[in-house]
Amino acid sequence: MIAVNMDSFLNDFSDTYELILATLTYVFYFWPILGLYLVWETWLTYRRLIFINKLDWLLLEIKMPRIIDKPPQAMEVLLSIFNQARPGTFIERWWDGFLPAWFSLEIASFGGDVRFFIRTQPFLRQAIEAHIYSQFPDIEIKEAEDYTVNIPYNKTQTDWDLWGGTFQLTKDDHYPIKTYVDYGLDKSPKEEFKVDPLTPTLEVFGGIGPGEQIWSQILIKATGKRFKKEGSWFKKADWKDGAKKELAKLQKKDKPKEGETINLSSLMPTIEDKVASEAIERSLEKIAFDCGWRMLYLAPKDRFNKGVIAGMIGSTKQFGSQHLNGFKPLETVGFLYPWQDITGNRTKRQKWRFFDAYRRRSYFFSPYSKDKKFILTTEELATIYHFPGQVATTPTLERIGSKRSEPPTNLPF
Repeated sequence: MIAVNMDSFLNDFSDTYELILATLTYVFYFWPILGLYLVWETWLTYRRLIFINKLDWLLLEIKMPRIIDKPPQAMEVLLSIFNQARPGTFIERWWDGFLPAWFSLEIASFGGDVRFFIRTQPFLRQAIEAHIYSQFPDIEIKEAEDYTVNIPYNKTQTDWDLWGGTFQLTKDDHYPIKTYVDYGLDKSPKEEFKVDPLTPTLEVFGGIGPGEQIWSQILIKATGKRFKKEGSWFKKADWKDGAKKELAKLQKKDKPKEGETINLSSLMPTIEDKVASEAIERSLEKIAFDCGWRMLYLAPKDRFNKGVIAGMIGSTKQFGSQHLNGFKPLETVGFLYPWQDITGNRTKRQKWRFFDAYRRRSYFFSPYSKDKKFILTTEELATIYHFPGQVATTPTLERIGSKRSEPPTNLPF
């Protein structure tokens, strides 16, 4: 009996010894690789932060005339200028920290005064203005002061309160949201029958009182091959690969396997499948962007209205559809349970991070990089950010009485 137990002990010890030896061998061989990887990532982050801090930015305010008779489709043409996909050379990327250009499409309300902005680097200003004037010749463009610097909100002591939230898609990227095409705005129906999905957002923004502010920024950059390619270790695919695969599934193009019982009803696409497949097919023809969406509500503490928050979140619902895609909150200020932040310090830090991230327009890269970026095509972007026509009757939406000046004659087209 003792001999049997000893044999069992020796066998167990042998297995454990082999496991420990294998673990030590793994650590011995691979920890230098892990160390080099961490050093390399730290170096890249450092160089990219230096690159970002050296960038110049400007904020363009878009002032609209009383009448805009262009559909959101005109906005699609304008958005194509933001597809700046130059990756940079090897030296630029890995030594200088070069990053592709990104932009911020913004709507802000100051006590109910709703305004539109575009944030860009100065070298693209002329091209952006040319594209805007080509589609909206009566619009006025001017350089504006960054409105985020006028709020006395700081890390420690402030008389202002803040709520912030970021949004994500409810389904995979290849499912589009409900766009202006689905609302029929690509056609020219009578004005009284038009439904602009941006109107609820403008109503919420225009409905706040003196001292309150709502900020919305949609950060965009050209998308690339960042998805793992099926059947490969290192190759990357773009969003269209997944979209085409989903499209084939929706259209029931996958043939049954040999010997498999065929259910004819399962091979017939449903009405919902047809709606989704038509929308995906339309998306495949469009330019696409990596996107991040962030909203902030700020007000003095004695005027802070929690009801505005529900309106802000609700204003994204009209872009959603049961059979397509939509938006839902990703991260928001606050905690579910009181014991998660007994002292309140975590909430203070969280609020500051939301404010600082918005002010820096940081989403894709440090210091506030997010993994949950999503993809929108120009059609989808033109739905959630476009210059509203007459159907948007929000009284506090600032409009100019007439065209104040002709577009510069030296703009490139």
